[in-house]
Amino acid sequence: MPNAPTDEPTPEQRQAIAALLARVIPPAADELGRRFAAAGHELALVGGPVRDALLGRPGKDVDLTTDAAPEKVLALVEGWADAVWTIGIEFGTVGLRKGDLQLEITTYRSESYDPRSRKPSVSYGTSLTEDLRRRDFAVNAMAARLPGHEFVDPFGGLGDLRRKVLRTPGRPEDSFNDDPLRMLRAARFAAQLGFTVAPEVVAAMCDMAARIEIVSAERVRDELSKLICAAHPREGLALLVDTGLADHVLPELPKLRLEIDEHHRHKDVYDHTLIVLEQAIAQEESGPDLVLRLAALLHDIGKPKTRSFEPGGRVTFHHHEVVGAKMTRHRLSALRYPKDVVADVARLVELHLRFHGYGTGEWTDSAVRRYVRDAGHLLPRLHKLTRADCTTRNRRKAERLRRTYDDLEARIARLAEEEELAKIRPELDGNEIQAVLGIKPGPLVGRAYKHLLDIRLDRGVIGKDAAKEELLRWAREQGLEPPAS
Repeated sequence: MPNAPTDEPTPEQRQAIAALLARVIPPAADELGRRFAAAGHELALVGGPVRDALLGRPGKDVDLTTDAAPEKVLALVEGWADAVWTIGIEFGTVGLRKGDLQLEITTYRSESYDPRSRKPSVSYGTSLTEDLRRRDFAVNAMAARLPGHEFVDPFGGLGDLRRKVLRTPGRPEDSFNDDPLRMLRAARFAAQLGFTVAPEVVAAMCDMAARIEIVSAERVRDELSKLICAAHPREGLALLVDTGLADHVLPELPKLRLEIDEHHRHKDVYDHTLIVLEQAIAQEESGPDLVLRLAALLHDIGKPKTRSFEPGGRVTFHHHEVVGAKMTRHRLSALRYPKDVVADVARLVELHLRFHGYGTGEWTDSAVRRYVRDAGHLLPRLHKLTRADCTTRNRRKAERLRRTYDDLEARIARLAEEEELAKIRPELDGNEIQAVLGIKPGPLVGRAYKHLLDIRLDRGVIGKDAAKEELLRWAREQGLEPPAS
């Protein structure tokens, strides 16, 4: 039986585990355990908090499970909890707060999906072991009874932690049929924990990949974000591609595996993308940056649609950044990412090639101003993405690109000292434009404003009088007759 418990802990090990859990389990959870026991009910810390305690990872979640029905849970915490919320009560979960501690209590349950439905049907149980059986992976199917801290591990989760492997408590086919999102969670845990996924689990993911389509876009998005922001995202993404799951949740990624024949030469775009992601991560300064990581992952997704074969074995991808930006907006919107995330990632994809027009420093100051202006608040991320996009193995070329970008950043810093680049505005505002041209608010004001902004970017500060002259000259070219001064 592939999922039978293994590495049963000795009594001494169980005692050591109980002592470890006693140090990390909040006193309030033990207090609640005594309250449930006095009423004849079980309560246990379960899942991720137990796993993380055994791995020595700090955890904030306090997930509890009980044989008490939700209505009974509400009665038992009344007068004890400082606040209670029931947003998940239809799935058997009651949330509560005690002081600064937040806890979730879920009644023992089993849940399964109808093949035609996105929502689980829930039935309550009376056995902790059976409740653990329905959980996603054996490493998450361990528990500590409260208040005594008795370690419960019926499916060999402790052994899996030692071997750094992900297995399901029961048959993976049954687990993924109950909740297809668990296939994405396998990839996410591989990325977060650096674990390998058991062969039978990988096989089930391959066979059942299409089942993920019944899961809501929001749940898929949340798992993808956790995977991408994990410590080892490459491992998780590769698992999604290799099992076929990516074909259903992020199809642009496997399409980067372009066929390469002996006559046409270009780098492996898929492998390049994963390297760019890793190099972008290496530049992060204060934790995972979802926008930067998504931009690194998606920056070349326009290449398959724009690939063209040229004489002499050359391959080109003209305007792939423009096509890629459009594809990025479509994919992230389909995954229900917030509008600001969609806009920022798409803009980075659109701008990621701009630097290559810099050459060896031929840009004028006005071109540098435009680069800063177009990047706006994304400039620090654009710096990181552009540097990460250099994956050449030619050391001389890589060093030349690095020095050139150093030079661009130095020019940006010099110009920033002279003027606030990120806040560049025309020297005449909208009201002044209306006064000079004798016009009312409307589209014409916007066109005039853009013209003056272009002059400001091209020539720097020219003064209000010169700006008025330029505005009047432009108005005459538009066939307008400005008022007599």
